[in-house]
Amino acid sequence: MPYYIQRLFNTCKASLSPNGPVSEESLDKLRTMLEKIKPSDVGLEQEAQLVHNWSGPGNDRNGNHNSLPAIKYLHLHECDSFSIGIFCMPPLSIIPLHNHPGMTVVSKLVYGSMHVKSFDWAEPDPSELDDSLQARPAKLVKDTDMTAPCPATTLYPTTGGNIHCFKAITHCAIFDILSPPYSSTHGRHCNYFRKSPILDLPGEIEAMNGEVISNVTWLEEYQPPDNFVICRVPYRGPVIRK
Repeated sequence: MPYYIQRLFNTCKASLSPNGPVSEESLDKLRTMLEKIKPSDVGLEQEAQLVHNWSGPGNDRNGNHNSLPAIKYLHLHECDSFSIGIFCMPPLSIIPLHNHPGMTVVSKLVYGSMHVKSFDWAEPDPSELDDSLQARPAKLVKDTDMTAPCPATTLYPTTGGNIHCFKAITHCAIFDILSPPYSSTHGRHCNYFRKSPILDLPGEIEAMNGEVISNVTWLEEYQPPDNFVICRVPYRGPVIRK
């Protein structure tokens, strides 16, 4: 029988297209497969053991708080229909708030614990809005801790928390399947956001569909700090036959 990661890859090929998931049924099948992924399926047994050996932030005695811990990215595959990758995050590392325009993302926390905060836009695409509006209203979807094992999550182009950020609590790894993948050619850029510093923005708005949204968070695009580093490292798990 093929390695589990091979079976997951085959399910991706059958379930995903350049326009995203083929159907909700195919997406359910993919999510069910991803639910069962383990560190040993992707060559991360040793990294997963770091969770048990870590005794908290007091372990860091170097006193250097000017640089964030580097995050590792393991690239498994990319084609027109989907990309597969794993982010390995050391404790206290942060992936800032970012979006997935026009994309469906299925994610699974493989090991460890992290805090997740996510939003969806309260209004449509900015091309339909006043060009002078630099900050956009967003509604909170999730603000919670996650600890493996936990269910896989799905975000959609306009729902489910398409704009999200991660903060590692312990050593952790998040397995991501993006469909379709980021593509500058097709206008799917990864943009980063932060809460707008403007103080007089309304906390409640009425969306174009008439829905009144309370506790609005206004987000503006920005460049993440120079000390935000993601290092691409080789994937050393079972070979995927493509």
